[in-house]
Amino acid sequence: MTEKVRSFFQRIRSYLRITHVGGIARRYFVMNGFDGSMTMLGIVIGSWIVRNTEPKIIVTAGFGACLAMGVSGLFGAYMAEKAERRRRLKTLEDSMCTDLSDSMHSDASNFVSVYAAIIDGISPMLTAVVSLIPFILTLTKTIIIWDAYVISLTLTLITLFSLGLYLGRIARENILLYGAQMVAAGLLTAGVVALLGAI
Repeated sequence: MTEKVRSFFQRIRSYLRITHVGGIARRYFVMNGFDGSMTMLGIVIGSWIVRNTEPKIIVTAGFGACLAMGVSGLFGAYMAEKAERRRRLKTLEDSMCTDLSDSMHSDASNFVSVYAAIIDGISPMLTAVVSLIPFILTLTKTIIIWDAYVISLTLTLITLFSLGLYLGRIARENILLYGAQMVAAGLLTAGVVALLGAI
């Protein structure tokens, strides 16, 4: 059993090396994680502006947004990545004048389409759920709704900052600057939503 598991992971590593999907997966994770956080930021700020005191509304809207983003990311990334991988495989077949349908290259292309789709679908859901945790706690009477707003906004900004740090590390540049830029984007969005709510 252990040998089979080891063989499975070795095959996956081979697929990732052949397809060079690492950079693409990182981009998918950060971009869609950013989308998840920003969507929840909009929902939370909007709910706070209208003085909503029902956490169930925020949790339901949040989970609905999570599901929509997850499904959209999953199928959108799968179809896009599958098309791109098939194009590359056919180009490789043409250059080699051979059929690669039963090769490791074909298996790798099929695998990374699913791999990229899973990352694309899960990342916005993960970051969005972080923002929902305080409102879930409010449903269990652990904290009050107004504290939940503050904690949720804080967690969302921390998530954005963490994504920025990750980007800075990838770029091998100033990670704090990247983190600050992400937080600035979140604060700008919050400000715009608050302004629209005041009109």
